[in-house]
Amino acid sequence: MSCLTVYLESDAHRPELRTADPALIAAHLAHNGILYERWTADVPLPASADADAVLRVYAAPIERLTEARRYCTVDVVRVTPETECVAALRGRFLDEHTHDEDEARFFVEGAGAFYIHLKSRVFRMVCETGDLLSIPAGTPHWFDMGAKPHFTSIRFFSRPDGWVSTLTGDTIAARFPCFEPDAVRAA
Repeated sequence: MSCLTVYLESDAHRPELRTADPALIAAHLAHNGILYERWTADVPLPASADADAVLRVYAAPIERLTEARRYCTVDVVRVTPETECVAALRGRFLDEHTHDEDEARFFVEGAGAFYIHLKSRVFRMVCETGDLLSIPAGTPHWFDMGAKPHFTSIRFFSRPDGWVSTLTGDTIAARFPCFEPDAVRAA
């Protein structure tokens, strides 16, 4: 279940807000400059589906977003527990960082959690199948795919060189709970 949890940056144990209501999530994030939309993602992807197959299935919504937001590069990332060096890959995204462009992701299967650090708060947005999230350029954040990741997302870039990050040096990510998909569903 997609879920937004908002914490004070000084207290990772008592959320100020927790909601799974898509309209409330979208409104709350929009108030903070973050785009959240629910898209249809109802085409089952076989394990053998490569990036080109995923892009073909979602060609129409990809085209609409790339035109509306002027993205020039689109790719697909698919991660499972069997992905080579998955622990190192997870570690790449766990430190707070920023980008010189928006970070836009559409989840076509699975789940992951973005932690967005704004105005003395941390917004944990658990994205699942059908979620589009776009974090504005320069916004401190980190991403946790979980210890046993399973997700496929389409990534949108304004720059032809794709994903480039700058670490903030803040250790805030270590103070917040890691993403555990089963714990989110049980809460």
